Amino acid sequence: MRVFLNRIYDSAAALAALFMCAMLLMVLLSIIGREFNFHIRGTDAYAGYCMAASGFLALAHTLKRGEHIRVTVLISRFKGSWLKGIELWALGMASLLACLLAYYSIRLSWQSYTFHDISTGNDATPLWIPQIAMALGTLILAVAFVDEFILECLGKRESAQSDAALHNE
Repeated sequence: MRVFLNRIYDSAAALAALFMCAMLLMVLLSIIGREFNFHIRGTDAYAGYCMAASGFLALAHTLKRGEHIRVTVLISRFKGSWLKGIELWALGMASLLACLLAYYSIRLSWQSYTFHDISTGNDATPLWIPQIAMALGTLILAVAFVDEFILECLGKRESAQSDAALHNE
């Protein structure tokens, strides 16, 4: 099961990277179009959709790598059972919020599909298409938070520490 979950997180991150490359392509097409006097409709909107997809799909992988922002000033003051209790509370609340976010993101995407909602820009993209990436990203994030919560309950959670912030000046 661990290998399967890690593959899901890594696949979402790879998909996020592809969307980031697609965003770059949209921006470059827009710049080149201005230089050579041609316009491709919707490049701005598609760049925005790709940016949102990239951000949401990378959330779970970022969490599992320990790169999400944490309030370590508060957490570092506790030891032993107090620390475990705070970790469980924080992961429980984060799991609940991530599950709610996933539910409402999926619901939004489904409603956009049902109501045939389209973007107001000149591209007229059915909005459920870019919203799928948000729904998928939030669903995978919810799975990752529940995974972290279960690992903490079982005492098998590896605290991924990011020292990158400590080395920046």
